[in-house]
Amino acid sequence: MSFFNDRIFGVLMIVLAVAYGWAATQFPEPFGGTEVVGPETFPQLLAVVLTLSSLYMVVRPDPDNAWPWSRTGVELVVAVIVLALYAGLLEPLGFIVSTTFAVGTLCWRMGARPLKAFVTGALSGVVVFVIFNFLLDLQLPLGLLSFLEVD
Repeated sequence: MSFFNDRIFGVLMIVLAVAYGWAATQFPEPFGGTEVVGPETFPQLLAVVLTLSSLYMVVRPDPDNAWPWSRTGVELVVAVIVLALYAGLLEPLGFIVSTTFAVGTLCWRMGARPLKAFVTGALSGVVVFVIFNFLLDLQLPLGLLSFLEVD
């Protein structure tokens, strides 16, 4: 019976991947024309990985896998809520602040001490921001930190 859960979840994740991939194609064309690597590239890659992973769950479900309804289930719900809030707060708060809170909260929920968890979140946010903005030239939102913007 539990293998039906994997198949149902896999099908739902395929639907999510298709919707996510389609939404990525709706991003406006960047200023200066199309590029090989644009704002839609990373989300489309994630959609492909999610589709392939979900397809594997549908084709080869785990026969011994029971859905976690105890503490693990609660932690999964918390993770989904944190990620939904992260997506919603990315523009207004900015990438660095949102990533600090999301990664810090998830690390803390996985057992890290709060200070170490949020330092990890802050370092992750800054490092990824620098890589995307300065090395890949893909602008991420600054949000609350927009006063740091260099013209």
